[in-house]
Amino acid sequence: MQILNQLTIEESERKEIFLEILSDKYCRLILESIMNTPKSAIEISRDKEIPLSTVYRRIQQLHDSHMIRTSGIITDEGKRLFLYKSKIKEVNTRFYDGKITVDVVFNKN
Repeated sequence: MQILNQLTIEESERKEIFLEILSDKYCRLILESIMNTPKSAIEISRDKEIPLSTVYRRIQQLHDSHMIRTSGIITDEGKRLFLYKSKIKEVNTRFYDGKITVDVVFNKN
């Protein structure tokens, strides 16, 4: 069922991936950090006091699961800088009568 920018995840494997990612405290901290403003990995690391190597590993996980958007810019020094922003604003889960439902509310641009 899809309503405006909400999606109910039907596929069992996809539900498990979402739940696994959301159970990881670093993934949650990263998503929180980039919910409203795109940030670089270094900014996320400083903002949430997460080791940079951990930020990069979790960003890869979040990217592979289509939970973040990546964009890039070229700095004044000519270096490429990647910025990350959460695609999701909210995730609601429910466990009832032996079944799990996962509803995702998408982030606006």
